[in-house]
Amino acid sequence: MAAAAAANFSRPCAPLIPPTENSLQILRFLAAGDLLKAVAALLSLPSADPAAYAAVLHACAGRRLLPLGRSLHRHLFNFSFSDLINLFLSNHLINMYCKCGRTGLARHLFDKMPQRNLVSWTALLTGYSQTNQHQLCFQLFSSMLAHHIPNEFGIVAVLSSSAGARHGLCGQQVHALVSKILFNTNVFVGNSLITMYSSCNGLEGDAWLVFETMPCRNLVTWNSMIAGFLRVGKWRMSLDLFVKMRNSSLEFDSATLTSVISSCSRIEQCLQLHCLCIKTSFDSKAEIATALVKTYSCLGGDFRDCCGVFSAITTHDIMSWTGIMTSFCEQNPAEAVSLFCQLRHDGFRPDRYTFSIVVKASASFATELHSMAFHSLILKSGYGSDTVLCNALIHSYARCGNIELAVCIFHEMELPDKVSWNSMIKAFAAHGKVKEALRTFRSMDVLPDSATFVGVLTACSHGGLVNEGCNVFKEMSEVYGIEPELDHFACMVDILGRAGKLLEAEELIKQMPMKPDSVVWSAMLGACRKHGNPKLGKKAAQWLMELEPMNSVGYVMLSNIYCATRSYRDAAFVRKGMKVLGVKKEPGLSWIEAGNRLHEFSVGGHHHPHREEIIVELKSLVVKLKEMGYVVDLRLVLHEIDEEHMEEQLLLHSEKMALVFGLMNASSKWVPIKIMKNIRICEDCHSFIKLASKYTGRDIVVRDSNRFHHFANGVCSCNDYW
Repeated sequence: MAAAAAANFSRPCAPLIPPTENSLQILRFLAAGDLLKAVAALLSLPSADPAAYAAVLHACAGRRLLPLGRSLHRHLFNFSFSDLINLFLSNHLINMYCKCGRTGLARHLFDKMPQRNLVSWTALLTGYSQTNQHQLCFQLFSSMLAHHIPNEFGIVAVLSSSAGARHGLCGQQVHALVSKILFNTNVFVGNSLITMYSSCNGLEGDAWLVFETMPCRNLVTWNSMIAGFLRVGKWRMSLDLFVKMRNSSLEFDSATLTSVISSCSRIEQCLQLHCLCIKTSFDSKAEIATALVKTYSCLGGDFRDCCGVFSAITTHDIMSWTGIMTSFCEQNPAEAVSLFCQLRHDGFRPDRYTFSIVVKASASFATELHSMAFHSLILKSGYGSDTVLCNALIHSYARCGNIELAVCIFHEMELPDKVSWNSMIKAFAAHGKVKEALRTFRSMDVLPDSATFVGVLTACSHGGLVNEGCNVFKEMSEVYGIEPELDHFACMVDILGRAGKLLEAEELIKQMPMKPDSVVWSAMLGACRKHGNPKLGKKAAQWLMELEPMNSVGYVMLSNIYCATRSYRDAAFVRKGMKVLGVKKEPGLSWIEAGNRLHEFSVGGHHHPHREEIIVELKSLVVKLKEMGYVVDLRLVLHEIDEEHMEEQLLLHSEKMALVFGLMNASSKWVPIKIMKNIRICEDCHSFIKLASKYTGRDIVVRDSNRFHHFANGVCSCNDYW
């Protein structure tokens, strides 16, 4: 809204200066889009023409041509003007500097002006708002009130800053001023009030009140309210308001549809809106297609439908490509990478946002090869020092098992931000490098936030550092003033529970100021499984199953607790309950890259073309490992089958199949074998891979759903504590 306001006020900010023939000619050049001719004509004038200079400065502002604008500013020092003309040109210069993002230069000029009018203040206000310098915007607005009554554009600017800073109190004060100076009937101000209130936590109801009491509404009003409901998660109200809008025979635009499509919670709603987009020819617009693709993918739609929507776009741009890649990134990262290659083949140049998405997708692969390839392209494209991309690369390298490259990226950054520090702490925690995580935390040169402490507490949990974890948890609120949230309590329950302090963990849950969620109870249940406490485990499982009745984790972990304590009848009863309720256990899957392909293994590897060869090699390896002391752990298998079949069931786990396939296709002994899993590695596979690393002399890295395990010479980085 502030941007629209700036566009509206920047033209009529001049006193009435009669246009000369020279300025009219320059205006004709600008209208034809020929800025070079306009500048040449301007500089060839025998005397300064203020209207011509204003027109060219306005063009520089619109095209963000800072060097040309500064050059014209210096050229103006050669002339002397009246106070009125000086004010007129200074306002245009302030507007130009603000549009080019150089608010510091604009403020310097503003402070040196002998005279200022309302346009001067409003131009700088809008500049601060548009560059997210919200505190400076508030301060300037307060100073302005001593000299001028603000106009609608100044009010819109400070309301935009209130929305951007989520500063509800400031927004309410501006609203009170709006009522006093009788701007409350202005539709542009009303639209900004709706956006401001719906952006501030706890004030969503005031946005609706403004909407209902507005005497005059336009399309932006409806769009602002629909987007406001979406922003606060009231998707049903967003859709209901759109229906009301349609029943009132009001026209809608692409902004309306983008918000409404994003509000869909069911695939049927998205299909209906998709039909409407086709009927009204909006389906060919890139922003609409991007919203449809994103919603379809989030709601579990067919990826072929997403591709169909994408292909309907008449004119693709880098934003539409980035949008479709974003939709595929989470559920089908390989397709996101394929789309990236296709957009480059079609002649599009990736920007920093496109690179960030494809780097995020590459974090889902088993090895760092894709991340390295995209890193190379980023360097060639000149984005090597971009903080956002460096953060994405840290995350990607760490997720692919190469913590060393993640550390290199971090140390090469000129100014790591909070996300950089947090990413590095979480990377060290995931790889079991607890001391490095704590050292990084103590070295931070920015204030930690809530996410920082999740990373540090996770590191303490993985390393079994109970005292350090308790101290950090206490320090979080007492030193940094950050109140613990559910994630922090879940970490503390995990820290205490893993260390066998189950009663202390239970007491902490009782003292929580909020209701424990499934993550907290899952941590408690995992601790009970580790330390064989069926009584407390049953209680945790009941809470977990009540919160997420169709999640198999609670049932499976409780069954494993009973198996470990030889309560096989109770374990069978839990499994039977799963079948009755229709709860399905997530199948254990493992992935490994070999021959530039990603190979997937399930239990038994039934769908892999080389299954028979793998089983032969696996059985041979088992014989060798048993000679080294490997004993099959039968505790977690239901004793409804004979021991021979129980052993066979364990030996065909997906990670064992993936490991053998990796050994069969290994290119170099010095390259680690890397395996990904979708669930946590079991005790038997952990013991098996430890001995396999010693027997083969190979480094083996397993990334399960919880952390990384680096196996080397019969030892794991987790020290058997996971």
